[in-house]
Amino acid sequence: MRGIHGVTSLTVLTLAVACRGDAATGNGPRAASGTASPTNAVTPPVTAPGIVTAGSGSAAPAHHPPPGPPPAPVPVPAEIAAKVALRPFVRGLYRPVALVAAPGDRRLFVIEQRGAIRIVKDGAVQKQPFFAIDDLSDGNEQGLLGLAFHPQFATNHTLYVDYTDAEGTTHVVEYKVKADDPDRVDPRSARERLRIAQPYSNHNGGDLVFGPDGKLWIGTGDGGSANDPHGNGQNPKVLLAKMLRLDVDTPDAAAEIVGLGLRNPWRYSFDSKTGDLYIGDVGQNTWENVYAVAHDDLVGHNFGWNVREGRHCFAKDPCDVPGLTAPVVEYQHGALGCSVTGGFVYRGKALPALDGVYFYGDFCTGIVWSFRWTPDGGAVDHWDWRAALDPDGALTNLASFGVDNDGELYALSLDGAIFRFEAK
Repeated sequence: MRGIHGVTSLTVLTLAVACRGDAATGNGPRAASGTASPTNAVTPPVTAPGIVTAGSGSAAPAHHPPPGPPPAPVPVPAEIAAKVALRPFVRGLYRPVALVAAPGDRRLFVIEQRGAIRIVKDGAVQKQPFFAIDDLSDGNEQGLLGLAFHPQFATNHTLYVDYTDAEGTTHVVEYKVKADDPDRVDPRSARERLRIAQPYSNHNGGDLVFGPDGKLWIGTGDGGSANDPHGNGQNPKVLLAKMLRLDVDTPDAAAEIVGLGLRNPWRYSFDSKTGDLYIGDVGQNTWENVYAVAHDDLVGHNFGWNVREGRHCFAKDPCDVPGLTAPVVEYQHGALGCSVTGGFVYRGKALPALDGVYFYGDFCTGIVWSFRWTPDGGAVDHWDWRAALDPDGALTNLASFGVDNDGELYALSLDGAIFRFEAK
C-alpha cells in the first residue's frame, strides 16, 4: 500500500501452474528483472530456511476468465443505492490499518499501525490496548500490519500478528491471551513462526488470514524499491512476492509457497460462504488489480509480476507467457486512484441485496467499488459507489475493510475513523 501501505529444512517442489487467464496487452517494458539477492531469503529463528512449494499433486480444475478486458465500473443502480448508507462507526484511532473479528466473539479488534491493537466493544474503543509492541519500523508501509485469530480461538486463545521491526524485518508471531484477562495478550507467550528479511522499506505485504483449509495464509510483497529489482516475483526460491500458507498446528512447520508473482497484496480475503479467494494487489506505475481464484483452485497461481503489471506487459514485451493468472478487474492510475485496497464479499443480514458482492477501493481517492464474481462467468455488476455512499469525500486514505462475525462490512480511514455499511 502507498502511504501507510522456525523452519528447518529446504524442500522445493515443482509449482504446478495450469494455463490461466488471457493474453496481455502492453505498453512496452519499463524495467528488467534481476536476480535474487541473499537479503530476500527467509531468515529462520533457528537453522536453515525451509521452503515448500505447493501444488505438484493438485488435481483441482483450472478456471478460465472470459476473454477480453474486465468490465469498467458504472454507477450503482439507483434502486440499490437508495438502500445503503456509509455511516461513522468509531473515531479517534491512530493510523488504523485493519479490523478483525475473532471466531465466536462479539468484540472487534483494530490494528493501529504504530504498534497497538485496540478492542472496540459495544461501539466504543477501549482505552487499554489488547496488544502493544515497541521497536517497530515507522516506515509508511511498515509497522504492525496483520492480525488473525486461530479458528479455535474460543478454546485455545491463540492469535497471530505480522509486523516489521526497527530493522525492517518481517515477523509472524504467535501469541496467547492472558489466562486471567481476556482483554490482554500475554507478551510472554510470543512464539515466532516466520521471519523474512526485507531489502527495502516498502512492499512488505503484512496481511494474515486463515483459509478454509485451516491454515494461515500470508501475503508478502516483492521487497520494495520499485520494479522488483531483485526479481523476487518470479523466483520460486524466495518468500517475497508470494502467497504463503503455514500449518500453525504443526510444530516447526515450513512456509509453503502456494502462489507467486504478487507485487504487494494489500488485503485479501476468503468468501465466508464459497471459500473463493480475492486479492487486491497494488500496482507499479499504471494499473491496480484485483484477483479472484476459486475455492477448488487456490494453489499454483502465478499472478505475473514483474513480467506483467496485471494484464499489461511490464518487464517483458511481448509478455504472452503461458500460465499467468489475470486480474478479474483493474483500474488505471489517475482520477480513479493510485493504490488498491482489497476488501470482502458481503455476507451480512442488514443488506440482503448485496449478498455475494465483493467490495474494494482505492487508498488515494477513497472511492469504493464492488462486483460479483463466479469462476466461469467472471466479474459482473461492477459498480462505483462514490456518488451513492460518499459524495462529500469523507472516506479519506482508505486503508482497509473489515467484517464482523455477522458479516457486516466496515471501511477504515488511515486518518482515524471507521465507517460501517448500513441499511437506510
